[in-house]
Amino acid sequence: MPTPHSDSATTTPDPRLVEVLEKVWGFREFLPLQREAMEAILEGRDSLLVLPTGGGKSLCYQAPALIRDGLGVVVSPLISLMKDQVDSLVGNGVAAAYYNSSLDPAERRRVEKALVAGQLRLLYVSPERLAGAGAEDFLRRLDASDVAFFAVDEAHCISQWGHAFRPEFRLLGPLRQRFPGVSFHAFTATATPRVRSDIVDQLALEDAAILVGSFDRPNLVYRVFRRADLAPRLRKVLERHRGEGGIIYCNSRKQVEKLATRLGDWGVRARPYHAGLADGVRAANQEAFSREEIDVIVATVAFGMGIDRSNVRFVVHAGAPRSIEHYQQETGRAGRDGLPAECVLFYSPADFAGWRRLLRASGEWSDHAASLLNAMQRFAAATRCRHRRLLEYFGETYDSSACGACDWCLGELELVGEAVILAQKILSCVVRLDQRWGIGRVVDVLRGRNNEKVVGSGHDRLSTFGLLAEVSVGELRGYIDQLLDEGFLRQSGDEYPIVQLTSHGAELLRGNLECRLYRQEQPRKQPKRRAASAIEDWAGVDRDLFEALRELRLEIARERAVPPYVIFHDSVLRDLARHRPQSLTELLALRGVGEKKAADLGPLFLQRLETYLQAS
Repeated sequence: MPTPHSDSATTTPDPRLVEVLEKVWGFREFLPLQREAMEAILEGRDSLLVLPTGGGKSLCYQAPALIRDGLGVVVSPLISLMKDQVDSLVGNGVAAAYYNSSLDPAERRRVEKALVAGQLRLLYVSPERLAGAGAEDFLRRLDASDVAFFAVDEAHCISQWGHAFRPEFRLLGPLRQRFPGVSFHAFTATATPRVRSDIVDQLALEDAAILVGSFDRPNLVYRVFRRADLAPRLRKVLERHRGEGGIIYCNSRKQVEKLATRLGDWGVRARPYHAGLADGVRAANQEAFSREEIDVIVATVAFGMGIDRSNVRFVVHAGAPRSIEHYQQETGRAGRDGLPAECVLFYSPADFAGWRRLLRASGEWSDHAASLLNAMQRFAAATRCRHRRLLEYFGETYDSSACGACDWCLGELELVGEAVILAQKILSCVVRLDQRWGIGRVVDVLRGRNNEKVVGSGHDRLSTFGLLAEVSVGELRGYIDQLLDEGFLRQSGDEYPIVQLTSHGAELLRGNLECRLYRQEQPRKQPKRRAASAIEDWAGVDRDLFEALRELRLEIARERAVPPYVIFHDSVLRDLARHRPQSLTELLALRGVGEKKAADLGPLFLQRLETYLQAS
């Protein structure tokens, strides 16, 4: 695999990039690795860029498209989002279009005409448009166009080792032969070293610049709970984020519907989203969330890849996802504006058993799928820094001793007294069960449950029966998970895994080793904050003015039939409410306000500012 691209921070940036960033988007500095990625496109050098959600990947191919001669073709699976992306580009004065199955015949002819006339700088297409049935007609149009580069977004979809493999992406490789002088550039937010290598191979990237940013999202606070007390804990999450945007992921359609109804009963503006809904209903619910007409979307994993709402303040998983890649991608939709956001995972061992059954039934079960699922289970059960666990999974070193932004580092896990004795009781029960039963039976015996299966097996006569009757099911399972994660226990078998002692577990049982166990406390109302440089804060922001500007943005968005973020992101509204510009010149000085938007929207926002200031 190619080596990572060298840092160009000591050289002078291309002045054309600096000019385009400020004039079109109102940015005066590059985010990490943006400059290197843009320069790779300008140099015509293949590249792979891995940046977390919110790291500014899209700008890396949008800005060079305005400088290089020819057309930039963006390959994206996000058909539901293409219109919003193009609307945002057009709003900034960029000649862009999308070409997919959502266009009616008249719209398709308009795009084809603009393509042939060389009037476009960026064209968004789906992989099926380039490699599926009937792709040849479209490819001939591209042959006649001056294609400068291909940008493959969500590139992890091309890898069979990735978490969202899409077979049609594998058909993009032959485009290299059809467009031999055109550079290819892959972009993704989630890719382990193995996935990165596979992307390079499948797209046949040559002498590629490999640009891998940090996977750390310092503004995200991670918390993990057992699902036994989902309802009261979820309600506390919603109370902390009343009126704010959030996503709740569920592992089944039934749970989505049930939870969406319950949120409605609680007075939360929420709607469901899953593949079982009619297309029109599903699209309307997603649009309502994107346009901030509702606060919460309750969804299966079918929801999310097309979401660009920047002010999502919380993401909840009501069940464990099937891999850390899925978890990182889905939690990454929180806090894209740089402000603190909360990510809460509720899990149960039943989640992992359910994924095993589902993957087997669908023919997707493999050693690789098993390793992904096991890694997710270890993350859920872990009792150490969650930021560290995530970064280490993706091959990144975490230098900080404590993140200050997870339940472990915030001190929300209570150290259990006499943990060794508690652990020995659990380990002893595993031994008394001849190491032939699963976690459920261990829990039943320790809690003294006289059910038919326990009594029928004679396990009610074991010396460990009822030994921990006062400990709740969720708490006891949590201790067993910790013993598994720390290597004192192991599980064998896939479909019905049994619990066994390891050599370390045997030593702990003999009293030759120490261990620590933790129970969960309620999270504090005000968690400690991480480094101020990593978080875009509310300091100096007039909150009432911010809300007035949000109302104006919503009015304009509804009038133009676009999501609010297409008008301005929350970060721009915060700066407006912080600095209170009085002229277009002062407005242009704000980060994120380019010349086209200043001319188009500036008078409206300046007028609202003046009205507010006069009334206050």
